[in-house]
Formats: sequence, C-alpha cells, structure tokens
Amino acid sequence: MPRLSYRRALTRALADEMTRDESVVVLGEDIRVAAANVTTGLLKRFGPERVRDTPLSEQAFTSFATGAALAGARPVVEFQIPSLLFLVFEQIVNHAHKFPLMTGGQCAVPVTYVVPGSGSRTGWAGQHSDHPYALFAHVGVTTVVPATPADAYGLLVSAIRCDDPVVVFAPAGALELREDVTDPAPVPLGRGVVRRPGDDVTVVAVGHLVHDALAVAEELSGQASVEVFDPRTLYPFDFDGLVDSVSRTGRLVVVDDGNRSCGIAGEIVATVVERVRLAAPPRRVTRPDGAVLPFAPALDRAVQPGRDQLTAAIQLTLKDG
Repeated sequence: MPRLSYRRALTRALADEMTRDESVVVLGEDIRVAAANVTTGLLKRFGPERVRDTPLSEQAFTSFATGAALAGARPVVEFQIPSLLFLVFEQIVNHAHKFPLMTGGQCAVPVTYVVPGSGSRTGWAGQHSDHPYALFAHVGVTTVVPATPADAYGLLVSAIRCDDPVVVFAPAGALELREDVTDPAPVPLGRGVVRRPGDDVTVVAVGHLVHDALAVAEELSGQASVEVFDPRTLYPFDFDGLVDSVSRTGRLVVVDDGNRSCGIAGEIVATVVERVRLAAPPRRVTRPDGAVLPFAPALDRAVQPGRDQLTAAIQLTLKDG
C-alpha cells in the first residue's frame, strides 16, 4: 500500500486534474520552480502555457484568474503564505464570488485558491502565520481545510471541478503527514466525517488539529469516550452531521487554530446551541483574541492551541452538567 504525504497529495491532485481537463491551468509566484514544493514536476509535464509564473502582484494575477475563468479556463492560484489573501480579498470576494450571484448564474468563475502552509509551526512570524479561513466562510466563499493526505487530494480535486470559487487551506502543521492511500478519490465539498466514534463528548477539530484531537481522545480513552468530528469544509459546513454527533454525546468542544473573536469555533458553538440542548456548556480552544504570532519558535507554538489545552477543556466539559 503506497504511502502518500499531504504535500505530494496536493501535487498529485493538480497533475491528475490537469491531465483530465486541459482547461485547468496553474499560476502563482515561482510555481515553475515549485517554491512551495507543491507544483513540483508540473512545468516539465504540462509546459509553460499551463504552468504560469506571475509577477509579484497578487491583485493582478488574482484578477487575471477571474478573467481566465470567465473565458472558460479553470485556474488554480497558489499563494505561498496565507496573509497574501488579505491583499486579494477584494478580487476573490467582491469579484469572483459575486459575479455569478449578481448575474443570476449567467456566468461561472471556477477558480481554486490554494494556500500550502497556512498558519505556522516553525516561527513564520506575524505577517506569515494567519489562518484567515473564517473570513471566507463569513462571506460565503466555499472554504475547505483538509486534515489528511487523502482529503488533501480529494478536496482539491473537488475544488477544481467546482464551478464556483473555492479556497483550499493546507495547514503547515499537516504538510508532512503521511498515510497509506491506495486509491485517492474526490471528496464531496460540504460533508464532514467522524474520525473517531465516541459517546461522552464531541470534539470538532479543524485541519491539522484533527490529529491532536485523535491523540487526546486516545490518551483519555480510559476516562471518557471522545468522538472526533472533522468538518473538512468550513463553508458550507456540515451542521447536520455535527448535530447528529452532538445529539448523541450531549457535549461539545471545538479546537481551532484561528483567533478566538469572530472565529469559526464561535460559529460552530452558536449554531449547535441553537439546535441541540447540551448537557454542559460548550468550550472553545483557540488562539487568543487578536493573536499575532511571534517569531520565536517557542512563543509561536505557545500562542497556538495544543493538546494540554484541549485535554483540560474536555475534562471541564465532562465535569459540568
């Protein structure tokens, strides 16, 4: 059974879709030399017309991708760091996302925006370490955060095939993960998955934190039965699947490597509370309010949610109610 890394899963998804559909093109800064190690080999295989290096102007090439999509292409735009999305929020949200809606579906803008290395694990400092996926979920752009190599492949494939803009966040904390993958396949957008069944509390974990949640669930297995729910897509969110889980366990903890205020964790908690009567107050494990990650690696990791915080939140939730 072949081992597949998360990073190589993204590469394979790009190559497979470019082979399947000649309208798929890839563009971004330094992608021909594979600066992020995601587009490795694509230039040699598909040529310079479909693997396009761009000038150092994110607004320009993001707008170019919108125009190319309107003209019939299916562009995939790579952003080397997540903070670049702040520069192109206008182009993604006000243009690519809204054109189909404001024309009554008379046009499609099938652009995929890939962020390989979102967040931080190795001291990328304040201007390179954000996880701004809650912003795109807020405005209604399809937003996915794969946790595993199989999902990195499957969700990227589905994003490329989608006729609407999709932002794919590939967390830095997941890029080197490996797993056995025999037959990678598309993963439906908007459908979560229970990674570990349990009876006492549901833990919703976003992206790479799924693996921390699974480790904590195993550590606590002698004390409690912890269910781990991986949403995979943050918008549209699989609230029906999550509500089914929480209705059985009666307790909810959310762990998310985003800032606390107005983050996706708060939205998950609010929506579940509207639909389920919980046995104990829900809890969030996140970055602090307004967090800006320091450069020093120890401080970088200290600001991010970890296993100890998640363990404490689960234990407090189990004691309540």
